[in-house]
Amino acid sequence: MSTPENPQPVTIGEIKTEAELFQALAIREVVFIEEQHVPEGIERDAEDAKAYHVLAFQGGHAIGTGRLVMVPEPPPGESGTWGKIGRMAVLKAHRKARVGAMLLTTLEDEARRRGVKGIVLHSQLYALEFYKKQGYEPVGPVFQEAGIDHLEMRKKL
Repeated sequence: MSTPENPQPVTIGEIKTEAELFQALAIREVVFIEEQHVPEGIERDAEDAKAYHVLAFQGGHAIGTGRLVMVPEPPPGESGTWGKIGRMAVLKAHRKARVGAMLLTTLEDEARRRGVKGIVLHSQLYALEFYKKQGYEPVGPVFQEAGIDHLEMRKKL
């Protein structure tokens, strides 16, 4: 997808090289650590090593990222194999251009390929409407993660 400010299309692809992973981590650093003041020690975790990561590019530049991890057991009240989408981050200049929706769709497509029955994610409160538009439903009370209010959201596939 292109935007009036940048007519070049956005492409989303699986991260396949260490260099691409470093680009994703750099985006996460800008969005989570610099903008949202998430402590660096918790932004990166052991899940990064086994996650399916994607990167959004526009005009040869990495502009967004996200990841999918398989969870060891389904959420309470659910059955089957579930995945968790997280670390969704889009650089500020590229927000409002549907990059987040493209990243989410790509991660959901991978989850389907893996036979996942549903997706769980932790949404920051400001992003609730974005996820609701993508078919996610809030579950449970607001909780703190990295000092930021979140809600668990789920979507059955």
